Amino acid sequence: MKYNVQITVMPLKDLLDPQGKAVLVGLNNLGIHSVEDVRVGKHITLIVEAASAEEAKSVAETAAKQLLANQVMESFEISVN
Repeated sequence: MKYNVQITVMPLKDLLDPQGKAVLVGLNNLGIHSVEDVRVGKHITLIVEAASAEEAKSVAETAAKQLLANQVMESFEISVN
C-alpha cells in the first residue's frame, strides 16, 4: 500500500533562526507588526510503499534521522496519511 508521509523539520527552539529573523524584519518593513516571532523550517512529502502505516513511518524516521534533519540543530515530526 502507498502512504503519504509528511515530515516537518524545524530549528530547535533554543537555537537562533537567522532565516526566521530575516522574515520577521521583512514583515515589519511591510508594516506587519503583529507578528512576534518567525521560525522557518522544511516540509517534506514522501510517498512510501509499505505494508502498514507503522512501517511507512519507520522508513520516514530513518530518512529524517540519516538525511533530512540535522539532529544537532533541528527537530522533526512525522505524520502518515
